[in-house]
Amino acid sequence: MSYFEMVPHEEGLNRVPSNPFKLLDFQLLVLDGGKKHTASSGGRELLAVVLGGKGDFSVNGKTFAGIGGRPTVFAGKPHSVYIPAGAEFAITAKSRVDVALVSAPSDLKTEAYVIGPEKITTGVWGAANFSRNYHQILTLAGQPDLPAQRLIVGETYTPSGNWSTFPPHRHEKEDLPREAYHEELYYFKVQPADGFGLTRYYNAEVDTGYVIRDSTILMAPNGYHTVVSAPGYTTYYLWALAGNHRIQATADDPALAWVGRTVPMLKSLGH
Repeated sequence: MSYFEMVPHEEGLNRVPSNPFKLLDFQLLVLDGGKKHTASSGGRELLAVVLGGKGDFSVNGKTFAGIGGRPTVFAGKPHSVYIPAGAEFAITAKSRVDVALVSAPSDLKTEAYVIGPEKITTGVWGAANFSRNYHQILTLAGQPDLPAQRLIVGETYTPSGNWSTFPPHRHEKEDLPREAYHEELYYFKVQPADGFGLTRYYNAEVDTGYVIRDSTILMAPNGYHTVVSAPGYTTYYLWALAGNHRIQATADDPALAWVGRTVPMLKSLGH
């Protein structure tokens, strides 16, 4: 089973070569200016996150014009479009556009909607050399008024030399309020693009590391995971979760959980 892949970045719809998930899926749509992509969401809800560029979206005949604007993920907050299950949709590029399409099974009856930058919740998680910046795009905590059945989506930026998702956490079993079952993916970009980071992924079957390059993806159906950026480089990852509900609860690796408990002290010292 493969948990880490390079996602192709070619004109058109790019799929992950293999997928260990039962619920989540990821596709990368790349369109040159004027090109159009049409599809049906079928029995899945989708969140289309514009990584860079701008496009016009049409969902069940309703048009959302000029969605996007940031040239890259490192240049501002995202624009996104929620596409419900059972929808016919089209995306037309106004300029070259990269769109991440994350999806999960759904039977929720709702309308399509836009999540603009003004609706994005931002902040900092962690402290010291494990601090990182986040954008909450579609979460119960950040946007409780935006309907979705399974998807939870956001972005994280890990500065040069810093760790992210630290202490490593998992969300592999239903044991609320301590832990919730969610599959999770991280789709990575790196700035500058020739740089790298590292991710450690471990569960009952595997304990391994992967080299993060631009347009790679970590797929975690279970187990603990963490990320670090190489000095001189910033790593970005689009994160998406799906489970039986949208209540988030993670369990830290008990051997490393003490690090998380130092955050209030470190912040009080200016770290």
